[in-house]
Amino acid sequence: MNKDLTKEELRKIYGKVSPFEFKDKLIKLAKLNKSNVILDAGRGNPNWTSATPRQAFFTFGQFAVLETQRTLCIGDLAGMPQKDGIAKRLLNYLNDNPLLPGVDLIRELYHYGVNTLAFDADEWIFELVDGIIGDNYPVPDRMLVHIEKVVNKYLLKELCGDKKFESNFDVFGVEGGTAAMCYIFDSLIANRILSPGDKIALFVPIFTPYVEIANLPRYHFDIVKIYASEVNENGRHTWQYPKEQLDKLADTKIKLACVVNPSNPPSVAINEESMFYLKHIVESKNPDLMIVTDDVYGTFADKFQSLMCSMPYNTLGVYSYSKYFGVTGWRLGVIALAKDNVYNHLIEQLPEDAKDILRERYGALTTDPDHIPFIDRIVADSRQVALNHTAGLSTPQQVQMAFFSIFALLDKNDTYKNQTKEICRRRKQLLHTYLDELTLEENPYSTSYYDEIDLLVWAKLKYGEEFVEYLKEERNSLEFLFELADRYSIVLLNGSGFEGPSWSIRVSLANLKDEEYAEIGKAINELFAKYAEDWNAFKW
Repeated sequence: MNKDLTKEELRKIYGKVSPFEFKDKLIKLAKLNKSNVILDAGRGNPNWTSATPRQAFFTFGQFAVLETQRTLCIGDLAGMPQKDGIAKRLLNYLNDNPLLPGVDLIRELYHYGVNTLAFDADEWIFELVDGIIGDNYPVPDRMLVHIEKVVNKYLLKELCGDKKFESNFDVFGVEGGTAAMCYIFDSLIANRILSPGDKIALFVPIFTPYVEIANLPRYHFDIVKIYASEVNENGRHTWQYPKEQLDKLADTKIKLACVVNPSNPPSVAINEESMFYLKHIVESKNPDLMIVTDDVYGTFADKFQSLMCSMPYNTLGVYSYSKYFGVTGWRLGVIALAKDNVYNHLIEQLPEDAKDILRERYGALTTDPDHIPFIDRIVADSRQVALNHTAGLSTPQQVQMAFFSIFALLDKNDTYKNQTKEICRRRKQLLHTYLDELTLEENPYSTSYYDEIDLLVWAKLKYGEEFVEYLKEERNSLEFLFELADRYSIVLLNGSGFEGPSWSIRVSLANLKDEEYAEIGKAINELFAKYAEDWNAFKW
């Protein structure tokens, strides 16, 4: 065996590198077992894609190319689309080509913009045509005008649930949720409303990069962890945040709180009681707290409501289309912020010397740099300010985002949404088929996109506290992951890498075939039983 893949070598890097980097080592280990098919339930890339919006996108692209050839067509050389009459030409194209894939959605997209959102027909269709051709810089740079309104409607539908939230967000289209994270932290620092070494809170477990970014030398924040430590009467995790944990946010030295909701890896949404109490703590004790919420898994939860909607003044939202529509490669994400927000307020309250620095930083953009909203500062900072005129998500990406958004908005019965939910829930059920004592409990806040299994909880339920102590003193969770990869060619992530319980493991329920989750559950159970046998031998 390659020495880099021995248990001892893996032990040297366990807990020191990202669980995603550690996973790559486990994959190499799993490949050494030629008799097994590798079951990699580590990364959360879904194995489904949304077909209809893609069909509509590519068909619309063909119409757009024809529009460029109307103005200039010399062999391979074409011109640029023209606005006048373009909406009528699109309708004629759809009528002349009724069998092209995605035609019905294109027609509905046209009518949604014109009839529901009161767009001028030519302005609307020209933005999409010019956008999909990609022959101009994004203007406005933050987001194309009509597409921003469409994305707003999508966010309100999917992230605000049943809550009446009439105000629109300012939206910045970005290259996925990861780009959003980078841009946000950089702008918080650049605008002097967060400084290296400041105290920030992380709701844990949490997507690993939030922990890693917070610990970078350029930031080196003082981190307060808000633990999802609630357990039910059976001693099993609910992955909710008890009041004593949320009370930590009363500390006004905490300037920023980061939350992934629904969580990663537990994949559980914050319940109404905790949402209400969190709002109470912030409004009464720490009203200037900045909150960043990452809601990528919100569409997989029932009746989901984001902190963006329950606490819009304090909350900056991050959303990625990646998981829901199977578009991780498209890099489609947004940063969303209510027009009245604490970020603008904190910038206004800065001392004059800090304001002078910011006036110089943003002075080339406007004669009134004091009143640039924070979200527009993020746009400028994403291109080092000096290149603000070239900022913005590529226009073809924005058009694809619009197609996905309208597809979801028109799905009044949530047919597609329910299909994706059912995939995850069915796979979770199959995973737990062999996990006796860990039968699935009804949890209305679980999305089932991931499953975080705490092996110590399972050990106590199945064998008792003595076995738990044996595991903690004589074994370690690295061994369990190592042996799953070595014996069964199954690759899972360590929950500790997400600041979860030390003996927890994360199973992605999105990226393998249904029946393979039963195989994973069977292997976990078999290996765990082997540990119990070793324990019995150890006792005697």
